[in-house]
Amino acid sequence: MNMAKLEMTVGVFMLIGILCLGYISIKLGKMEIMGGDYYAVSAEFDSVSGLKPGARVEVAGVEIGKVDRISLDPKSGDRAVAHLKIKTGVNITDDVIASVRTSGIIGDKFIKLKPGGSDRFLTNNSKIRETESAIDIEELVSKFIHGKV
Repeated sequence: MNMAKLEMTVGVFMLIGILCLGYISIKLGKMEIMGGDYYAVSAEFDSVSGLKPGARVEVAGVEIGKVDRISLDPKSGDRAVAHLKIKTGVNITDDVIASVRTSGIIGDKFIKLKPGGSDRFLTNNSKIRETESAIDIEELVSKFIHGKV
């Protein structure tokens, strides 16, 4: 009888430990179980070279969302569409400029939003009209080497 109690106690503690480990993994990994508290916005770019899903979206250096996914524009087929998830409660003007930037000299790519002066705000499934693509360093070096600058 005493051995059964001990095994039951160890089993309960193991179950609690596994549940705590799962919770910490989800929180530290910034995973979302129920979709999170975001609204969707998209932006078309000529090039999003190096940008990956999960990259941060910033305004004035403050992270306000992340890149959900990246796809090709089905209409033109030659432009990239970045689908962004912006935290609910963050108001972005409809004349915002989205640009693909690099953090540091060889850092990760992210999207920087520069707000405009409009009184209207983006809503769920809105589209950012003004964008600036990533600077392709290899292309610039190639032009410099071949004297086309």
